[in-house]
Amino acid sequence: MITHGQAWKALDNLAAANNMSASGLAVRCGLNATTFNKSKRVFSDGKPRWPSLCTIAKVLNTLHMSVSDFGSFFPAR
Repeated sequence: MITHGQAWKALDNLAAANNMSASGLAVRCGLNATTFNKSKRVFSDGKPRWPSLCTIAKVLNTLHMSVSDFGSFFPAR
């Protein structure tokens, strides 16, 4: 099972591998620069906010990656 932290870490790792910050990755994908900010990863009531499938699809399409490619950016358990 993928954890909330692993999902966000994978996006952080992907950004770093492409010499970008999380904000830079968001902008390159046509998203708001704050989309991947750490402060936006949890709702105000403390519940985790997961990256949406639509957002992940935008990232993968922009970077010309497959879901399998993205899987390699998840941290080891």
